[in-house]
Amino acid sequence: MESPPTTARPKRGVPEGLWLKCGGCLDTIFRKEAEAMLNVCPRCGHHWYVSAQQRVSQLLDEGTFEEWDADLAPTDPLGFRDRKPYAERLVAEQRRTGLTDAVLTGSGMIRARRVACGVTDSAFIMGSMGSVVGERLTRLVERATREKLPLIIVSASGGGARMHEGILSLMQMAKVSAALARYSEAGGLFISVLTNPTMGGVAASFASLGDLVFAEPKALIGFAGPRTIKATIRIELPKEFQTSEFLLEHGFIDRIVARKDLKSEIARAIDYCCSGWTKDTPAS
Repeated sequence: MESPPTTARPKRGVPEGLWLKCGGCLDTIFRKEAEAMLNVCPRCGHHWYVSAQQRVSQLLDEGTFEEWDADLAPTDPLGFRDRKPYAERLVAEQRRTGLTDAVLTGSGMIRARRVACGVTDSAFIMGSMGSVVGERLTRLVERATREKLPLIIVSASGGGARMHEGILSLMQMAKVSAALARYSEAGGLFISVLTNPTMGGVAASFASLGDLVFAEPKALIGFAGPRTIKATIRIELPKEFQTSEFLLEHGFIDRIVARKDLKSEIARAIDYCCSGWTKDTPAS
């Protein structure tokens, strides 16, 4: 008796983007599993990059974010060009990231506590600090001072000052730092959250000025990168140099906080530190 004819089934391919390769343990991770853990590897705890928009949705209570100064847009004051004109680079970055520049600022609620919040994004020209980034952060700090709000800035900047804007970019370090000094004199609480990477002029200015400095695990934090330092001074660097763990051990940061715990830790810090700072308290 003849066996019935078989119909060959076409092989089904694996859909694009279903799996991720972890940058820590190098295992292949199911994307939805990682996303459910706020883009953290479920096996080794490696913290993946998240965009500024994702960071806002993770950190603030749902539906509470109100963006400030979204109308500020970057220009090309120096007519700068490298491989392509800076003006064209800005347009390309805006289309690719959905951001107008490398920071989102505004207000929202963290566990029902209203805060002023800024988040930089390394996807936009490595999160470098141009004129718009500095101006948005300065206005954020000044408004937090006027409205007596706790201030949270999440830094993810591997670019420091933006070379395309020259001294106009470099001066933003001092401008934001001066606004933070006035905020501190008024009695405000500034919590700085360092993520991977926080480098250059950002690390050398506002990111290191928090009353409390939190960092995500194994984040790269420093001024010049470790390869540059090693090539310059020609000596072997300590193990885990410029990581969150190294900096905690040497007193540069106050606490390492996993992404899943960040919201609760910030709320707890606000409750502990801001009880005496209300809208009825006069500014110094």
